[in-house]
Amino acid sequence: MSAFQDHLETGVTTLARCWAVVRRDGRVFGFTDHDRALSFDGMTFKADAGMTARAIMSGTGLSVDNSEAMGALSDAAITEADIEAGRFDGAEVKAWMVNWADVETRTLRFAGTIGELRRSGGAFHAELRGQTELLNQPQGRVYQTPCSAILGDTACGLDLGADGYSIEVPVEALIEQRRFTFADLNTFEPAWFERGRLRVLSGAAEGLVGLIKRDRFVDGVREVEVWEAFRTAIEAGDTIRIEAGCDKRFETCRTKFNNLLNFQGFPDIPGDDWLVSAPISSGQNAGGSLRRWS
Repeated sequence: MSAFQDHLETGVTTLARCWAVVRRDGRVFGFTDHDRALSFDGMTFKADAGMTARAIMSGTGLSVDNSEAMGALSDAAITEADIEAGRFDGAEVKAWMVNWADVETRTLRFAGTIGELRRSGGAFHAELRGQTELLNQPQGRVYQTPCSAILGDTACGLDLGADGYSIEVPVEALIEQRRFTFADLNTFEPAWFERGRLRVLSGAAEGLVGLIKRDRFVDGVREVEVWEAFRTAIEAGDTIRIEAGCDKRFETCRTKFNNLLNFQGFPDIPGDDWLVSAPISSGQNAGGSLRRWS
């Protein structure tokens, strides 16, 4: 930072802006408003790539830093198809001021994520949300009957790669880009994949993920339906991974996943009717656990 400040104090500067966009699938895009490409930190920032950003507004308090990135849609960089497919949703963004004559002299001006994306007239407008945006999200645990963990995350601890919890298969038939049908996928119980995830592993939609709404048999054919249709075409033969679903119940964690020690819910917490309950003259009303083990 001191080298950058020394450069500013010379009164004659050679500055450019650089942006790095890292999508959730790991693909990195670099842009600069300089007239030639710049490289640092293992990334190349392309010139004339059609991306600019408004001045970044920030404060010393806890207000959310914000800005907006704008640019032209092109086949070489950010495409309309990728935006439509949601590949840039939640992507990480960093912005630097760089001395283009000596790229080691630079300062990071912004770090955050892409928020709302909109398209119009062959261009895109992306809202940039600063890191303090995370302070707007609920923190801590919630005391509730169902499990608060996401199946397979650190709190859950379940290995979805274990036998019986996921399967990789080629697409056989697809209806409306949301209903996948399989003639021979009958080794799993009906509804085994409901509330699970469907990941596309190959083809034009590689990297996209859908949440499974329904898993059932229709006339002997298994049908796995996601909540929202994929916005990039999936073809027969593309490989997908289907992961088991969890309804967050205590019994499901114990019988389906054998993962009771990691259950993150409170199955014995009293319900609303407990607040208005009255003493009884017969039976047990000792305030003990209501859990009945089978």
